[in-house]
Amino acid sequence: MLVELSNNCFMWDQDVYLKTLLFAGKAHIGQKVPGTDLSYVVHITNVAMEVASALTHTNEQKIDVTLAVQCALLHDTIEDTAVTYEEIKSIFGEQVANGVLALTKNTELPKAEQMQDSLQRIVEQGAAIRIVKMADRINNMQPPPLYWTLEKKQGYHKEAQFILEQLGGVHSYIEERLAQKIINYNHYLK
Repeated sequence: MLVELSNNCFMWDQDVYLKTLLFAGKAHIGQKVPGTDLSYVVHITNVAMEVASALTHTNEQKIDVTLAVQCALLHDTIEDTAVTYEEIKSIFGEQVANGVLALTKNTELPKAEQMQDSLQRIVEQGAAIRIVKMADRINNMQPPPLYWTLEKKQGYHKEAQFILEQLGGVHSYIEERLAQKIINYNHYLK
């Protein structure tokens, strides 16, 4: 749902947000942000905050904010919980389910091919889902867990650059946020 207010500012549906957050929170119950004691809900709500902030700040292409925020909240449910595509489809509709599925790595592929495959599927879903993936990586560009090796950090940094290259061109605000996070991440590569 997308309602234009004025000055290219768009409303989104808070009731749908709450329904989606409660579903995602239940699905991720007991999970922690890797390397922390924080509930995984912190991660998904931060991703949703990045998406909502970007799209309410400027929404150049009139992207559906509610769809993008729903997919942000649900983006790890198929990949990291017992939730299925069919369950998301029956509760939230096919468009949301397809977006979440695109954001899910296909673990049947070799690990080296999973990101490229996911990015291709994300591009097919459109700008809203591309923004979600960039917001996810922005949130993940926080200080890396202490147990990560330099090689792991370098690979993550390189992958973030690849995500920006593949998904950019849809929303300047979120792209600039990700580009700045990539630059700042250099601090962890020393």
